[in-house]
Amino acid sequence: MKAQALHGHLDALLLAVLEKGALHGYAIIEALRARSDGSLDLPTGTIYPALRRLERAGHVASTWSTVNGRERRTYQLTDAGRRALAGERAGWREFQSTVGRFLDPGTAPGAPV
Repeated sequence: MKAQALHGHLDALLLAVLEKGALHGYAIIEALRARSDGSLDLPTGTIYPALRRLERAGHVASTWSTVNGRERRTYQLTDAGRRALAGERAGWREFQSTVGRFLDPGTAPGAPV
């Protein structure tokens, strides 16, 4: 799946990945790949700008650490990020329900079964 297909949803996916705990950038990419069964194989050039945007918005916080002699930036969900994720989930459910009325056969009111 290409990054363009995720337009408008990437931030929510990143917040959801960080919900279980702090991760460094590459681990976030791996978590996206694993949770999507390989469908989301996004480049660092897509992920890191989004993480910086989320950090500027106050939804994630980052810290630097050294692991095996390598500097790593670790990202963690903030309280504001948890609230934003809850809002994203509510918005997603509404979107899914509305679009489903058109794209899922039999779910629209009055649709033939």
